[in-house]
Amino acid sequence: MTLTRLAIGLNRAKDWCVAVVVLSLLKLISLLPAKQAIAFVDRTARRIGPLTSRHRLALTNLRNAYPEKSEAEREQIANDMWGNMARLAAEYVFLDQIFDFDPDAEQPGLIEVEGVDTFIALRDSGKPFIVFTAHTGNFELLPIAAAAYDLDVMALFRPPNNRYIARKVLAARRTSMGHLVPSRAGAAFTLARRLDAGGGVGMLVDQKFHKGTETLFFGLKARTNPLLAKLVRQFECDVYPARSIRLPGGRHRLVVEPAIDIPRKSDGSVDMAATSQLLNDKVESWVREYPGQWQWFHDRWNIKHEL
Repeated sequence: MTLTRLAIGLNRAKDWCVAVVVLSLLKLISLLPAKQAIAFVDRTARRIGPLTSRHRLALTNLRNAYPEKSEAEREQIANDMWGNMARLAAEYVFLDQIFDFDPDAEQPGLIEVEGVDTFIALRDSGKPFIVFTAHTGNFELLPIAAAAYDLDVMALFRPPNNRYIARKVLAARRTSMGHLVPSRAGAAFTLARRLDAGGGVGMLVDQKFHKGTETLFFGLKARTNPLLAKLVRQFECDVYPARSIRLPGGRHRLVVEPAIDIPRKSDGSVDMAATSQLLNDKVESWVREYPGQWQWFHDRWNIKHEL
């Protein structure tokens, strides 16, 4: 028991030290002008990222997903990924400056939105719905855009493993992102209650789920969380894909697509496996369009287990 407590204490001390460094860097970044600060962390991450073990995992994932690409092409995608991730972290600091979207503005600012009619229709319908997205571009901007149209979406998210960083991230998200539900035991019931009350739910669907449905992603076997399909089966709600695209010049395009057709079995019930596969196919199409804007360092295909 003493050794267990000691190990837990050491892990907490390590997390605290890492959090102090990360949060101190973000504090320093906040003293700079937004554009210069974000560009700086982009350049820095492109130098540091390739030195990490996560970079090696990213390259392994890229070789499996893109066997037809050259090693130089895969390296470029991985480097773009590090730049995107660094920008995402820094953009937390400058959310108020970055999110300048005004539905009534005549000229677009840093944020442009496609699918405005869908936002408005969902807000006014009074019916339950699910919006799903992936870790592409600055996906954190999507719930903020929804809030700009007075559309309240309860978002399921996975907190960072570091508890001290997680607290800061959660505090920042609560400021402008509406209701948040950490991905842990009981989350499914919270989302179900929201849908039962006629509300909206937002979900990230591109994460590994050990006990999930077996699907294909880039032609490779991957386990996918069946939660979205289960909620659709229970509430018969519409499902909308949404994504964030990073544009040149520090700009962002947020896209809300029309509702997807949920696969059905011959008896009319939701086909759980086919629905999970449909989500993967949609995310894969997004990633193929902008491969450097997805998080390739995640162990989506359980590569670490196989190595």
